[in-house]
Formats: sequence, C-alpha cells, structure tokens
Amino acid sequence: MSKSIVIIPTFNEIENIESIIRSVFSQPVDFHILVVDDNSPDLTGDKVVELSKEFENRLYLLERSTKQGLGTAYIDGFKWCLAKNFDFIFEMDADFSHNPNDLVLLYNACATDGFDVAIGSRYIKGVNVVNWPMSRILLSYGASLYVRFVTRMPIRDTTAGFVCYKRKVLESLDLDGIKFVGYAFQIEMKFKAYLKRFKIVEIPVIFTDRTKGKSKMSGSIISEAIFGVIKMKLNSLFKNV
Repeated sequence: MSKSIVIIPTFNEIENIESIIRSVFSQPVDFHILVVDDNSPDLTGDKVVELSKEFENRLYLLERSTKQGLGTAYIDGFKWCLAKNFDFIFEMDADFSHNPNDLVLLYNACATDGFDVAIGSRYIKGVNVVNWPMSRILLSYGASLYVRFVTRMPIRDTTAGFVCYKRKVLESLDLDGIKFVGYAFQIEMKFKAYLKRFKIVEIPVIFTDRTKGKSKMSGSIISEAIFGVIKMKLNSLFKNV
C-alpha cells in the first residue's frame, strides 16, 4: 500500500473534483486521496463515490453531515489517515489553486531530504500568486508578516494550505486541542509543529486562484486569524503545547 495520502476537503466542488482527483493520480508518486466532504448540496460526495469504483483502494470518501469548517475537516482527515497507517499526509485544496505537480516536491522534501513538514509557499521568491486582486495579495502577505511578528516563526507563508506532514508530527500534536476552524487553522498547525522543534521547510510554488466554483473566504475567517493569533501566542507562553 502507498504510504502517501492527500486530504482534499470539499464543499460544493462538483466543478473541480473529478479533474483534481485525476491530476493527483497522474503524478509519478503513488498517492492515495481522502476527500472529506461536508454534505455538499451539489453532490460532490456522490461524484467521489462514483469515481472510487474506478480508483478502488486509492480513493476514499469521509462524509460529514454538515458544513463544519476547514480545520475540523482536516482534523477528521488526519485521524482517519493515522488510523490507516499512512506515513506522509498532505493538505490540498480542490480548486487547483495548488498545482498537483508540486505534490512531488513536497513529498521529496519529507521522504528524501529529511524534513518533517514541507510547506508549499507563495512567498519564498517574491509573491507567487496568479489571478488575485491586489487587495487580496496585500491582505494575505500582510497577514503572514503579522503572524511572523507575533509568533516569531521563521515561516514566510504561515497561512499556506498546501502542506505535507510526516506521520510523527501529527501523532505528537493534540489534534483535539486545535482551536481554530477557518484558515487560522493553518497557522496553528504550523505554530505547534514549530514549538515542538520539527524540521520545517518552505518549497516555492505558484498559487493560482480558482477559475471554477466559489471561494470560501469570509470576514469571520479573517477576524479569527487576526485576533486568534495573539491568543495562541499568549497561551503558548503558559502552557505545554
């Protein structure tokens, strides 16, 4: 059985799901895929079930009854993958903002080069973002600078959602203790891995905004990231992570 699995959380991604699955399976590494679907009204989950007959024992579906947020989707996915004994566990969006061809770069960083966490980073070589308005680029880049200032993490793209974790990293974290549910979840995961002194590397990638489907970004997600980071840092000063 393959040791590598890509978790793809979905909510109304019927326009992208088949293409992203086929693209991941076309890579030279033998990846498996776990789709975590929050009962999408557009029947994304049904499409995954249909495709799982073609990709038997490689494509899996974890269905949840309601929309519960990005963070809990990944936490449920992590637990599922750990129980199935996968060694390299990836986070990836369904909308092609993360290029499936870059999965191999993240895999090699952990499987060959000895890193524990590999991050597909937009901000290692300038700002590698395509099709974003300048306002969103400034918001994202400014958020990463803010997080670096507050947490002192030497990570340039702290909100990145394209990541490979070695199994031992996820096993060492209190997954039930992860508090954030929106995009701040990505910050919290990196921060806790950093505090535990795991070897983290950023791999430069190009992020391309979705061309199909609808973005899940909202004001509440941004607010969680801004105010939650300060609380997360203060908590780390008084608690064992």
